[in-house]
Amino acid sequence: MNLARKAALALFCSAFASLAGGAEPPPPMGQPKDFTLPAKATRTLDNGIRVTFIEYGEIPKVTITAITRAGNINEGKNTWLADLTAEMLKEGAGSLDSQQIAQKAASLGGSVGVAVGADETTAAMDVLSEKGPEAVALIADVLRRPTFPESEFERVKRNFERQLVQARAVPQNVANEALLATLYPDHPYGRLFPSEEQLHAYTLADVRRFHAENFGAARTRIYVAGKFERGAMEAALTRAFGDWARGPEPLIAPASAVNKASVKLVDRPGAPQSTILMGVPTIDPSHPRYLSVSLTNTLLGGSFISRITTNIREDKGYAYSPASSIAARYRSAYWSEEADVNTPDTGAALGEILKEVDRLRKEPPSPAELRGFQNYRSGVFVIQNSTRGALIGQLAFIDLHGLPEEYLTRFVERVYAFTPAQISAAAQDFIDPSQMTIVIVGDLAKVRPQLEAMPRIKPLLPKK
Repeated sequence: MNLARKAALALFCSAFASLAGGAEPPPPMGQPKDFTLPAKATRTLDNGIRVTFIEYGEIPKVTITAITRAGNINEGKNTWLADLTAEMLKEGAGSLDSQQIAQKAASLGGSVGVAVGADETTAAMDVLSEKGPEAVALIADVLRRPTFPESEFERVKRNFERQLVQARAVPQNVANEALLATLYPDHPYGRLFPSEEQLHAYTLADVRRFHAENFGAARTRIYVAGKFERGAMEAALTRAFGDWARGPEPLIAPASAVNKASVKLVDRPGAPQSTILMGVPTIDPSHPRYLSVSLTNTLLGGSFISRITTNIREDKGYAYSPASSIAARYRSAYWSEEADVNTPDTGAALGEILKEVDRLRKEPPSPAELRGFQNYRSGVFVIQNSTRGALIGQLAFIDLHGLPEEYLTRFVERVYAFTPAQISAAAQDFIDPSQMTIVIVGDLAKVRPQLEAMPRIKPLLPKK
């Protein structure tokens, strides 16, 4: 055995011995500090585009992110048209084809990323500092001057058609589609997938029209974070974006989610597992009590040490990775819990999830338990601000939802200020099981009898 392997073995044995014998406890955690927002400045171009500059870090790199207020909400009933448009943006722009765009981005030390969300489309690059002005020009070409080459459209659409078939074969996606359709039945937020026929029928003219009707200066916000020469970046942004036509104002179409208890069942004969997905409308980030609900979610199911996870994963062994979350849209949000459980345990797992929600609504957590989750959220918050892209994401979040900067600068202070009674009250007021939609995808021949044995679920079951 060579010396390196002997040293590694000795280190392992030493660590194991320490654990087996009871290692010394770690030192007490220091008091987390509030987040100090890095120096930033915002300038408005003549056409109304607001550009925020954030001086951040010492690494000679810069992230440029352009966010256009156009996403799936702008599709109406043309589901995935925004996604198809975004993919075509990278197939040709200005005088460059797709390969040249990729090569140009690589020469700058990065790549062009384009992503579509419920409310926004994001185009971003992370490049070497001295290449920042060139990256700005490339992003502007992609957003402003896409060529939408006909030669690439059918290939791109076929890729989407394959993705659609694959996505519909995943039970978690099937459950999510059913949940969204129930919560938002008459709104784009409720449309997760197009039909195969609908997707196949989209034309290049549809893509060009969507871009022309939804992209422009009035809907775009730009962020620059990292190490950069301010004057050079301002000049590049003015050249690249300063003469972009304003275009349409942002579409404001808030959704009112359905508050009504229901159970949706999707049969997968022979499935060894069931996917449980339950959701209920809750308050969105603009609400004064949103942060209390966010912390409540962390305690309930939104972390690996949460109550629901500890219960149905660690104690009962029903599920491997259950998780809850809050899906925030513009002026709308819903809380959800998802768990993939063994088929014979479906009813029991569902019962335990509901039990944990009920328990938190009735009984405040202990101060010690709450303190652990406050420490966790504060630590995660530090990580969320530790990179250029993450910091831009935080700023974009408060800009979309109209929040003050103190949402970030006082985040830690506010998290630690919540009392156990406030957390229980947040669950009581904004996570109501009597208004939940419950979706179960699984072998109904085995699952339905379990649900029929549950008094609070049986009356909600759809007829056979």
